[in-house]
Amino acid sequence: MTRTLVPWTTSPSRLFESLRREMNELMDQFFGSDGGTDLTVWFAPRMNLAETDQAFEVTVDLPGMKPEDFSVELKEGQLWITGERRQETEEKGKTYHRVERQYGRFQRVIPLPAAVNPEKIEAQYKDGVLHITLPKDETAQPKRIPVKT
Repeated sequence: MTRTLVPWTTSPSRLFESLRREMNELMDQFFGSDGGTDLTVWFAPRMNLAETDQAFEVTVDLPGMKPEDFSVELKEGQLWITGERRQETEEKGKTYHRVERQYGRFQRVIPLPAAVNPEKIEAQYKDGVLHITLPKDETAQPKRIPVKT
């Protein structure tokens, strides 16, 4: 039975190195290669989108930011949340062993599947979380239709 097995000719480490190289090339093609010269860094803050019968509810994690660091706009049926989280300046005498916090510009564009009432949109920022309530337009809300007999 062992005679029917195909011998392993490529080491697993070479396969993973090839996969890593191909993924890096794909990401460079999609996002563009910065070559270390582009200082603009983008990231996407985590968010949730929920829907009720009356409204859409969006929550976005923006810890450590001030309300003037970001903006919320409704454009052509889409909710745009844009801003920039600035990197803290490094202090002399400190050696960082790990840096995981994300900094830079961000833009989240959320297409809304139904019409919303732009006059009643509310946005609140508390404890590093942005809460946005987008009430649905009356034409988009479900209506109960009585059935006559």
